Amino acid sequence: MKKSKNHLRFGILSLLVLLVALSRLIPHPPNFAPIGAMALFGATYLKQKHFVLIIPIASMWLSDLALNNIVYAQYFDHFVWFYPGCYWTYGAFIVIGFIGFGLLKKIKIQNILLASCLASISFFILSNFGVWLSGIMYPKTFTGLMMSYTAGLPFLKNTFMGDLVYSGLLFGVFELAKYRFPILQFQTNQYK
Repeated sequence: MKKSKNHLRFGILSLLVLLVALSRLIPHPPNFAPIGAMALFGATYLKQKHFVLIIPIASMWLSDLALNNIVYAQYFDHFVWFYPGCYWTYGAFIVIGFIGFGLLKKIKIQNILLASCLASISFFILSNFGVWLSGIMYPKTFTGLMMSYTAGLPFLKNTFMGDLVYSGLLFGVFELAKYRFPILQFQTNQYK
């Protein structure tokens, strides 16, 4: 019985992450996205270690496929499995997951706020570093790196807002659901 409850919980968690990832297909301000929130949420609630980052990354990749091959198809002359620079985005996603491991062992509003802010900062640092390192937009000098970070600053506010809103939504909805439906509580002795 405990195992089937955990399967239900896993399915609901995975569905929440996928739905939030698909929200990227809805028109939104630049960088107002669920990327950080998905990684934090997965690291917090997906207790099976091998799924902690796989489910959020797979969900993001599926939404990337739809974005690149449907929404932005006019910019590509072929089917796009991975876009240039995606490794930096996915790398930031993994770093954000580790932030979740460290800060969200206890679900408290202040922990979620701190983790969300650190997620935004991590994404900003890594994604803009990746843009600079590509050498396409900025010279590979310290000045070029600072130009990349300066150019990214206008998007940072939306990244903060997106991470805070989506974290509040994901964590809030699931915590309320756990309160309303105790079957969603994780059963720690599922393998005994």
